[in-house]
Amino acid sequence: MNQRLNLKDCYMTIAILGGLLMIFITEMFMGGSENNEVLLKMGAMSNYAIVAGGQWWRLFTAQFLHIGVLHLVSNAVIIYYMGQYVEPIMGHWRFLFVYLLSGVGGNLLSLAFGSDKAISAGASTAIFGLFGAMVAIGLRNMSNPIISYLVRQAFVLALINIVLDLFAPNIDIQGHLGGLIAGFLLAIIAGDRTMKRYSVKWRVIAFVGLVVYVVFTVRTGMVIKF
Repeated sequence: MNQRLNLKDCYMTIAILGGLLMIFITEMFMGGSENNEVLLKMGAMSNYAIVAGGQWWRLFTAQFLHIGVLHLVSNAVIIYYMGQYVEPIMGHWRFLFVYLLSGVGGNLLSLAFGSDKAISAGASTAIFGLFGAMVAIGLRNMSNPIISYLVRQAFVLALINIVLDLFAPNIDIQGHLGGLIAGFLLAIIAGDRTMKRYSVKWRVIAFVGLVVYVVFTVRTGMVIKF
């Protein structure tokens, strides 16, 4: 199986990786990627700032920031690996749609159940969205051996990462699980350009489920716990 990243097939993946690198360089110039003041200024997740300060845009911007070079590199490697398969299957704009909104969806669960004192950032919420998207695509295309293989790979990667989350300190497991849920639902809604799509009924169910998820996480997250 060819695992070389083709620019024509995966230019959104390349753009995402380039954007993350540029933003990380900006973090470094502003005072360091592990500096809390820099992270907050550039849009990291802070439940208190979102709820008390009305800074809801942090749900979107936090997915572009990284805390330390290892954080960036580890996420970039997974984006590179997943992007070369998921983007050609979904199509460029559907891929970007699922990637970005999964990042927001993951941060919503972090808002609802994460620590209100914590500052968090990273593309992991969006990455888990890609895992969830591949599972959704795989369930609709079980008879396709290539898709089945890729789904197994995505499922194993997601499972390994979740297990590691349980034992690693300072990991936002809520954000990861939220991204997984959001990516799964978004992929059903958006469909893909090459494989079998879900029926209208299932897409409506997924849309309703996504709305319920958003309303629930926002309402739960509105309560600040000191």
